[in-house]
Amino acid sequence: MLELTRKNFEDEVTNAEGYVLVDYWGPTCEPCKALMPHIEEMEKTYGDKIKFTSLDITKARRLAIGQKVMGLPAIIIYKDGEEVERLAEAEATASAVEEMIKKYV
Repeated sequence: MLELTRKNFEDEVTNAEGYVLVDYWGPTCEPCKALMPHIEEMEKTYGDKIKFTSLDITKARRLAIGQKVMGLPAIIIYKDGEEVERLAEAEATASAVEEMIKKYV
């Protein structure tokens, strides 16, 4: 999974062509850490159709707020730089994320 930063977010997400999944997480977010291995497994299955990325919001708080990420975990799919769908907090389960991904592959 590509690790996003303030420096590469624009190139890798906003200016990217096609679908990009961003896993917004934080090191103190236990649900985020529990979800991450599932996202990494999904990358093995769907990574040829969707670019999988992650952003540690503690390193890019303003960027996350700019993307209207107010709760964690947050999984957002972008297409050609525009948000198309998101799952946040309790909605962001492994099965819900996989169902969301399947709509776009």
